[in-house]
Amino acid sequence: MNRTYRTEGIILKRVNFGEADKILTIYTKHYGKIRAIAKGVRKITSRKAGNVELFNQTVIFLAKGKNLDILTEIQVLNSFKIWRKDLKKVAAAYYFCELVDKLTPDNQTSQSVYQLLVQTLSKISHESLPDLARSFEEQLLDELGFGVPPQLRQSSKSLKSYIEQITEREINSQKVFD
Repeated sequence: MNRTYRTEGIILKRVNFGEADKILTIYTKHYGKIRAIAKGVRKITSRKAGNVELFNQTVIFLAKGKNLDILTEIQVLNSFKIWRKDLKKVAAAYYFCELVDKLTPDNQTSQSVYQLLVQTLSKISHESLPDLARSFEEQLLDELGFGVPPQLRQSSKSLKSYIEQITEREINSQKVFD
């Protein structure tokens, strides 16, 4: 069994761990949603710190760990700089990543979910955010097998409450599309 592996991924979430580490939640192209520890990235001297930003599309190199895999190297493919200074667009990206995080199980591969997230993050800068959000919600729910009830398909209202029923958890993202 190989102890190291490489994949593409989007950083969905980061949580500080210990004095210098972060636990990353990454949606990957080949392994689905994984959690990995990025050791030392909170140190001022860390060369990886800028690469583990939320929403970055990356190539990651990992080593199998006992509980969490360990990030050994990371390269940014796309940091989506074009919209990062626009708070509404960043909030939209956070919403999309939160939906993927809450609706997908760990370690279940879905290249179509990965592609949907990458395409949606790429469209943030030049599409209507409410329309993009609605399209993303519907496509993600369809892709994951939840579907969208016919009465909600006709409605222009957000699917947020339906998604919260599925996950049995509240969506924390701001109401950026209202």
